[in-house]
Amino acid sequence: MNSAASAPQVVAVVGPTAAGKSDLGIALAHRLGGEVINADSMQLYRGMDIGTAKLTPAERGGVPHHLLDIWDVTETASVAAYQRLARDRVERLLAAGRVPVLVGGSGLYVRAAVDRLDFPGTDPEVRARLEADLARHGSGALHARLAAADPPAAEAILPGNGRRIVRALEVIEITGRPFTANLPGPADERDVYRTLQIGVAVDRAELAARIAARVDRMWAAGLVDEVRALERAGLREGLTASRALGYQQVLAALAGERTEAEAREETVRATRRFARRQESWFRRDPRVRWLDGSREASGDLAERAWDLLERAVTS
Repeated sequence: MNSAASAPQVVAVVGPTAAGKSDLGIALAHRLGGEVINADSMQLYRGMDIGTAKLTPAERGGVPHHLLDIWDVTETASVAAYQRLARDRVERLLAAGRVPVLVGGSGLYVRAAVDRLDFPGTDPEVRARLEADLARHGSGALHARLAAADPPAAEAILPGNGRRIVRALEVIEITGRPFTANLPGPADERDVYRTLQIGVAVDRAELAARIAARVDRMWAAGLVDEVRALERAGLREGLTASRALGYQQVLAALAGERTEAEAREETVRATRRFARRQESWFRRDPRVRWLDGSREASGDLAERAWDLLERAVTS
């Protein structure tokens, strides 16, 4: 499966956190002669390793990984900036005869990389007013405002993610249309590249247990010390990085706002909620081909994914 005209140009491995996307991405990259492009918004940040479950160089199995560790924690994330970077890596890999394997659970980042997705500009006055509202009333109040204006956007954006809520409200005010109206419909013929999207789903109870175990491993691996070091590098001032799951909770503990045990439990709860939102986002896209990543699923996950790829070529 290396030269058929119908072969996917890009393979995307998507789904909720802790489902097993990273290992599957590496396995597929090995078989395809490909390289991995990160589509996890928080793994873009340097030093945010333990709390994002970023694979170490040894764990990457010799597969080159792109778009890891490119931003300082003080830099505000931009989907438009990520789009430019991701498209550049995809084009370079395709030109070199390598298969880009996009791996991550940040749904809008995946869409930005592979879909014809344009981003409206900004209005400094509107942005400043909304940010003032955020500071005055909190993200919950603005999230309620977003839910009234654009329910699908409110479902996709966490109530605590003030930066993204402000951006969505800004786009609505600037364009006069729902924020989600700027996203192409999943069924539209708008792929920039021939892309096979493979979703990894896990039974909810098993996924909840995996998330709890992952958080335990993060704490044992030194997440609190990692956050302390990043705090000295400006993490608390980073509008995006400081909101990352685990990091937000540990920062609150370091500020004396909760105990470390409470931070740990809240990280588990928040990650479980986030995983449900991730799966809901990807489930709305009929192009995603789902595989069961549960331990009880029959057959090796990588082999089942390979079968999907072969069927994509011959269909």
